[in-house]
Amino acid sequence: MMKTSTCILRPSILGLAISLALAGCAGDPLESGVDPFAPMVFKEGTTAMPLNPPNKTAIQPFYVSQQTIFKFAVDIDSILIGNDGVTRYTVIITSPNANNQVQYEGIRCDSFQWRLYGTFESGTWRENPLSSWNMIKDNVPNRYQAALAQGALCNFTSQEKNIKTIIQSLNPNGFIGGIKPTNSYGVMD
Repeated sequence: MMKTSTCILRPSILGLAISLALAGCAGDPLESGVDPFAPMVFKEGTTAMPLNPPNKTAIQPFYVSQQTIFKFAVDIDSILIGNDGVTRYTVIITSPNANNQVQYEGIRCDSFQWRLYGTFESGTWRENPLSSWNMIKDNVPNRYQAALAQGALCNFTSQEKNIKTIIQSLNPNGFIGGIKPTNSYGVMD
C-alpha cells in the first residue's frame, strides 16, 4: 500500500515543481523583456499656466549668492509637486531699481534641469513657446535655480515630495541653497 501512494505522489510533486519553476520564470525580466534596472524615460505631464498673479502674502524671499545684485523670492502658494518628477513654482526676480520679473518655472531633480514655462507681463501670464529643459548652472551669480534645487525642492537627486518640508526649507533662517556644502570634516570646499 505504501508503494502505491508513493507512486501517486511523485507525479503530483513533479507537476508542482514544474509549475513553480514556470511561475518563477514568468517574472524574470529577461523573459518578460522588462529590465528593472534600465533607465526610465522621462515623460513630462501637461503644464497649465497659473491663473492668478503671485500671491503677495505668500512670497518667500531666499538667498542666492554674494555675487548677485538681484533679490529672489518664491510664491509658496504656486509650488506644485508633479507626479512626473517636476516641481513647478513662480519666482519673482527683483532688480536693484525695483523692477520685477515674474516667471513660472519647473525643476527636475533627477537630471538637475530647469524649464521656463512662461512670464507674467502686463497683468497676464504669457506662455514661452520656445520652452525647453536646460541644465541648472551652479557657478553663476544669479544661480537661483541651483539655490532652489539644492536648498528646498530636491533631496539630492530626488524630488522632495512634502510641501511642508519645502516651505520650511525656504525659511530664510534655515535656507541652505546659497551656501556651499561642507565636506565630512566641516571644511568648506
